[in-house]
Amino acid sequence: MTRQRAFMQVDVFTAVPYKGNPVAVVLDGAGLSDAEMQAFANWTNLSETTFVLPATDAAADYRLRIFTPKDELPFAGHPTLGSAHAVVAAGLATPRAGRLVQQCEVGLVELAVDGDALSFRLPRYALEPLDDPEATAWLGQGVQVLGKPHAVNVGPTWLIVELADLATLDQLSHDPARLTRYYHATGMTGATVYAVAGGRVMVRSFAPGDGIPEDPVCGSGNAAVAAYRLAMGQVTAGDAYIASQGTQLGRDGKVSIRVDGNDIHVGGNCVICVSGQVTL
Repeated sequence: MTRQRAFMQVDVFTAVPYKGNPVAVVLDGAGLSDAEMQAFANWTNLSETTFVLPATDAAADYRLRIFTPKDELPFAGHPTLGSAHAVVAAGLATPRAGRLVQQCEVGLVELAVDGDALSFRLPRYALEPLDDPEATAWLGQGVQVLGKPHAVNVGPTWLIVELADLATLDQLSHDPARLTRYYHATGMTGATVYAVAGGRVMVRSFAPGDGIPEDPVCGSGNAAVAAYRLAMGQVTAGDAYIASQGTQLGRDGKVSIRVDGNDIHVGGNCVICVSGQVTL
């Protein structure tokens, strides 16, 4: 039986409403079936929709399930931050010494909460170099790639490719169908490409086969880029930087990355844009 459930839509990786990446958060997901959650995520047509549930692990403050319009994800970055912000705002959990613990399919995720700014420690990551020419063929002819593309597993698995310059990244005209065929065949979530000029890092993320032609600002994609950059020696322990993402879509996302030993912390601001009830 359907009923009214508390609901928020949170813009993530921005302090300015409508300039980041929105996540739909159902704050009471109890009793909903997998099919009902997936159907609602398809209806919101956002890159991710989440459902908050009571934790089944005593170490966690709450449990979270994360859905794209087509599939459930074991972990994702901007839904983690936005959902944590909503949970605190709704009074469903209170940070202890500025920290929350989220339970999701990938395991327990530690979050630091400082007002509207939140960050999470990436729970795990693994990298695999790719020699298949199809890993970059979808970018189109004449696109210069630096280094070797990698599959980077941060919960979802992203194809990570570094492009030679910011202009190429900004003006990229790729082949979504070819990309979809490649990442579906290899079990990946999508592709995140980046470029660096001086101290500026720009990122773009694509998952067209999962209903996300381009993700405005992607936390897990940025985490995968950070893991790749750490492995390639582009950043080292103690380094921090801010990546920009979303300008091609009229957004202005800012993702903060901090490297602590081998740990990667991903953060940003969150702002609530919609608050009310949803019938589910």
